[in-house]
Amino acid sequence: MSDEMKTAALEEGGTESQNFIHQFIQEDTAPGGRFAGMQVHTRFPPEPNGYLHIGHCKALTIDFGTAEKFGGICNLRMDDTNPTKEDEEFVDAIQEDIRWLGFDWGDRFFYGSDYFEEDYRQAELLIQKGLAYVCQLSPEQFKEYRGGVGVPARSPWRDRPVEESLDLFRRMRAGEFPDGAMTLRAKIDLASGNFNMRDPVIYRINHLPHHRHGNKWCIYPMYDFAHPIQDALEGITHSLCSLEFEAHRPLYNWVIENCDLPSKPRQIEFARLGINYTVMSKRKLRRLVEDGRVAGWDDPRMPTLCGLRRRGYTPQSIRNFCERIGVAKAANVVEFGFLEHCLREDLNDHARRAMAVLRPIRLTVTNYPEGQSETFEVENNPNDPAAGVRPVTFSRTLYVEAEDFMESPVPKYKRLYPDGPECRLKGAYLIKCTGCVKNEAGDVVEILATYDPESRGGNPADGRKVKGATIHWVDAATAVEAQVRLYDNLFSDADPDSGDKDFLDCLNPGSLEVLTGCKLEASLAAAQPADRFQFLRLGYFCADSKDSKPGALVFNRAVSLKDGFKSGK
Repeated sequence: MSDEMKTAALEEGGTESQNFIHQFIQEDTAPGGRFAGMQVHTRFPPEPNGYLHIGHCKALTIDFGTAEKFGGICNLRMDDTNPTKEDEEFVDAIQEDIRWLGFDWGDRFFYGSDYFEEDYRQAELLIQKGLAYVCQLSPEQFKEYRGGVGVPARSPWRDRPVEESLDLFRRMRAGEFPDGAMTLRAKIDLASGNFNMRDPVIYRINHLPHHRHGNKWCIYPMYDFAHPIQDALEGITHSLCSLEFEAHRPLYNWVIENCDLPSKPRQIEFARLGINYTVMSKRKLRRLVEDGRVAGWDDPRMPTLCGLRRRGYTPQSIRNFCERIGVAKAANVVEFGFLEHCLREDLNDHARRAMAVLRPIRLTVTNYPEGQSETFEVENNPNDPAAGVRPVTFSRTLYVEAEDFMESPVPKYKRLYPDGPECRLKGAYLIKCTGCVKNEAGDVVEILATYDPESRGGNPADGRKVKGATIHWVDAATAVEAQVRLYDNLFSDADPDSGDKDFLDCLNPGSLEVLTGCKLEASLAAAQPADRFQFLRLGYFCADSKDSKPGALVFNRAVSLKDGFKSGK
């Protein structure tokens, strides 16, 4: 729900409206409901085959946030039933990302593979009940016999005797058969209009080592079979998942009803998060990393949480974003600009201000005494009086942005040019450009100006109106150097996933610009990795968490100052 919607509801004397998940949970926990008197219990089940991205963040904030809202608990469970993709590196990274966002699972950390033995036991029980059978269709035959709309699927092995299926299933576990030779299928309805119910495969042979169990297993349960069993064993009340599992819900319920389980969770689906100018497929994100298109999973252009964190995003800005886009039942695409808007809002309130010159040119105040220096006390954040002030030095030689000077100005140019209007040096003095110095190639290498000694603080003592712009600056005598990385959208196409296009063809060649020799005010010399600042007139920046160090500072632009997002747009 947006802040505007919340405000409107409260002004009308009502209470905040509930999203449909909350409404279902209230019904379920009310007297007479299916979970009356029970604690709400959710789970977040990421697959440890990559790093979490902003799309997962919506899911985890729904899972953990819903539990928080109803005074419940949320488990963290690694979905590691597929041995071909899991890696402990991703397990550790997922836990770090969730904690960074401010959520915690207490002692309720599990692996899906913790339940392999129980999954196998439940599968044998289904065989014994006549509700599962070993099928020997090859993958090609499986597709051929799948049927179509109005055409039932087929399997010549469907009526295989229980004892024979049980014997073959045990031999599958013992490793007697090669990959693809056999599967275990649930016996449900080959004519179902829902293809997920047409005797789905619930076990397959895969002779690959598991990241936790080594070579103990060579058969693995399918997600649609294992997940409801895991939920029931952990006492989950509400299994919240993305919309693509809606068609799988009948199978989820079938497993719950036909297996010998201690509880009966309810599955509820919500729409996945889509954001323009990015991709959310872990397979595609992995390709970007493995092909060297980005500098790792934590590249600040990536939509991964570790990438966003390194770029300068805050936990609160991401949680605000997820809360304000709401929980929908229909798929939608959110503007990337709204995510940036949420970051600006947070950093505007909390980021310390500083001055930095990214493309410096020397400015000499010719009538300021040589060898003299003075200090100004400047607010660290005008929105937070408790942030205090910092000293900023001023002397005869400064650095300003090269774009703040034009020898031959264009119309309506209000910055520095010879005999142009007075301009303010932010928080210091009024100056007036008197000329410039060029090198042999004819390039301007120095700006010359005079200052008004009576305008300390940047305001004319006589109250005259200043027509020129306010310019940020850095004292050359105390400036520190840094590398600054300017990031833009990784893709130039708003929908790089659409149609038949190759998403790699949509990469933005200008997504990263690296500037060296940038000049920063002296206070930034002490910046620690992940410290965030507003560089006046330029944007919000973060000291790079991997590369920045004392004496070799590196800053990433988290977001520009300009906010093109309009509320309600």
